[in-house]
Amino acid sequence: MTDSVPEVDQTQPSIARVYDYLLGGQDNYAVDRAVGDFFVNDLPGSVAIARDNREALVRTIEAITESGVGQFIDIGSGLPTNDNVHQVAQRHLDAPRVAYVDNDPIVLAHGRALLSSDENTTVIRADMRTPEDILANTDFQRLIDLDKPVAVIFSAVLHHLNDDENPGELVKFWSERIAPGSLVYISHFRTGFNEETEAAEAKLQESFGRGRWRSDEEIEALFGDLEVLDPGIEICLRWLADSGEAASVDHIGAREVQPTVWQQLIASALARKN
Repeated sequence: MTDSVPEVDQTQPSIARVYDYLLGGQDNYAVDRAVGDFFVNDLPGSVAIARDNREALVRTIEAITESGVGQFIDIGSGLPTNDNVHQVAQRHLDAPRVAYVDNDPIVLAHGRALLSSDENTTVIRADMRTPEDILANTDFQRLIDLDKPVAVIFSAVLHHLNDDENPGELVKFWSERIAPGSLVYISHFRTGFNEETEAAEAKLQESFGRGRWRSDEEIEALFGDLEVLDPGIEICLRWLADSGEAASVDHIGAREVQPTVWQQLIASALARKN
């Protein structure tokens, strides 16, 4: 991990640190908590959304490991928390390789501390909108072999790209470079066409200049030519099989739980490159 850690600007909120705050983490500043408190107090279901998204990611990584894919690129990974991608993968595979990517300097600093003795996992500071920089990173090149199947993870990040930033083109960039048998996972804010989602989107735009809720059709379109696996777009709370059934890439069942209105506002999907 050769990137230097720049000084953190504590006057500007960070998406990664706000998310950390909503998950109950400690790696955030007052400016991040001010944004987070809007969601906690004015849109209280936001905390459930953050937790459902994280739990869906864990179940997804477990299913991907069952398919035999042992390389992971976690784009917009955010701050380390419980059950990070490499930790989940290591419970099921010997020496999985994981590259975390984020543009927040705190993510880089904490990732270095967490992974100082793990030669099969790295943290790269890069902007997901410039994927060429990720490919050029020496640690990425050391760990990830794009000629073999890999899982590319976009967990709750593409909704932070506005339409003019072409999130579908970003997915296409990776889809064109990964080997057949690779998997692409997306979780994304799902529009409710109501005042609450409009208020949440407006707050993200005000705080970060970005944030876009999308319909199921728009989320599915992000996958481009990839084969979206059944059941297609599914809310995170229901994503993957229930506890009585083993989850796998080839059997992505819907969990039998009843969501709140808020829990319907983030969804997941998994696609495969054939």
